Amino acid sequence: MNSTHNKQIQTEQRQYQVPADAYGMRVDQVLVELVPEFSRSRLQQWVKQGRILLNGQNIKPKTKVTGGETLDITIEQEQQGEWQAEDIPLDLVYEDSSLLVINKPAGLVVHPAIGNRNGTLLNALLFHCPQLINVPRAGIVHRIDKETSGLLVVAKTLAAQTHLVNQLQKRAFDREYEAIVNGEMTGGGTINKAIGRHPVQRVKMAVMKNPDSGKEAITHYRIKDRFRRYTAVTVKLETGRTHQIRVHMAYIRYPLVGDQVYAGRLRLPPDCNETLKTFLLNFKRQALHARKLGLEHPESGQWLEWEAEAPEDMQQLKALLRDYSQP
Repeated sequence: MNSTHNKQIQTEQRQYQVPADAYGMRVDQVLVELVPEFSRSRLQQWVKQGRILLNGQNIKPKTKVTGGETLDITIEQEQQGEWQAEDIPLDLVYEDSSLLVINKPAGLVVHPAIGNRNGTLLNALLFHCPQLINVPRAGIVHRIDKETSGLLVVAKTLAAQTHLVNQLQKRAFDREYEAIVNGEMTGGGTINKAIGRHPVQRVKMAVMKNPDSGKEAITHYRIKDRFRRYTAVTVKLETGRTHQIRVHMAYIRYPLVGDQVYAGRLRLPPDCNETLKTFLLNFKRQALHARKLGLEHPESGQWLEWEAEAPEDMQQLKALLRDYSQP
């Protein structure tokens, strides 16, 4: 079932009191502190449009305050895109008035793009929670690759999104992944190598020889399970670059099992049994799952954590590798 949203405008009335210590400040400076979820340029625009009144009077952005005045704001939030709501099932791990936490299956694209206008997580979110049409990117704060499974947080309000994006930028999210890599690792470690667009293959990312030409990327990993010719690892992200874990693991020569972009040609162990061989030949996604997410709740300030077990395909792969590793 599909439903197309017409252009919607949500109006909200808010009232604030100018702090006593704001004496002599410009009203647009005060507004940025009182209503941090909106940009200064948008607040200035609202002042000019008469949507922000000081003691009931129209003002200019440069108007000085003395402290103690009343600010009345008419907030208008417009629909952010021309996306369609689609009835796609969601695995909801948590929901309240501020946020949603979703366990995304492998194969689901997070955000519509050219060639993927429908059937994405965003389309599913709009069906589940129609008011998300008024939040940029329908509240999506961070993404995981199409073929990666696991936990994602979605903000249900503009204020929550601003708060969560700020946390993400300050690296305050706790994000832990589970991965299965090719090769037998000897120990854990940290990879601190800048990542940028691949100079030749533009669909790929790569570790940059010159760090200044990429973005800082830091990945911590530790061994979870050892198998013959393979290793299960727990990975913690300090930064969140596109394809970061996949690029970093391939860089240290332990590419992810099933990674169609960074692992190169599939090399089957010469002594592997038929069951494992068939499974590996048909495992067409990177063996990567976002298993743990921790963050500060945007309203209560409370630290919250969620966990989601790896999906059936990764569990099955580990079981087969365990069997294969038996002497």
